Amino acid sequence: MLIAMAGLPGAGKSSVAEALGRKLTAPVVSVDPIEAAMWRAGVKRGQPTGLAAYVVAEAVADGVLGMGQTVIVDAVNAVEAARGQWRALADRHGVPVVFIEAVCSDPAEHRRRLEARSRGIEGFAEPTWAAVERVREEFAPWTEHRLVLDTMNDLPSNVATALGILCVPA
Repeated sequence: MLIAMAGLPGAGKSSVAEALGRKLTAPVVSVDPIEAAMWRAGVKRGQPTGLAAYVVAEAVADGVLGMGQTVIVDAVNAVEAARGQWRALADRHGVPVVFIEAVCSDPAEHRRRLEARSRGIEGFAEPTWAAVERVREEFAPWTEHRLVLDTMNDLPSNVATALGILCVPA
C-alpha cells in the first residue's frame, strides 16, 4: 500500500511516518531531504525544487511499490495536485492509498515544537512560524477520507490508531 502523510510543518507527521515505517518495515520517502539534496547539488533555490522534490519522491515510491512493498511518503501534501499524484501512483500499481494527516490541536504547542526542532537536514532551514501560517492559509480542503491524528496524543497511541486503520496488528 501507499501511505501518504500530510500536515503542516512541525505538526508531527515525520515522527508518525518514521514510527510507522519501523512497525511496518516500510521505507519512508521524505520530501524535505530530497529538496535539500537538490540545493546541495547546486540547483538554485529560485527553481521549483519543492515540486521537483515531490516528483523525485514519486519516482522513489514508484520503485518501492514496483517491488511489491509498502511505502510511506512524508510530505505536507497541502494541495490537491499533490494528493492526486499519490492517488494516481497507487492506481498505477493497483494498491490502496491511505492518507494520514497529522495535526497539532494546540497552536502554542505546535509553534513551540516547530521552533525547538532541528532535524539536521544539511542545507535545509527549518520553516518559521510565519511560513507555517502561510501554508495553513493555502491548505486545500480534503475531498476524500483520511485518518486525522492529533499529535497532542502520545506517539505510541497515534501509531496504534494508524495501524488499526491499516488493519495491521500493533
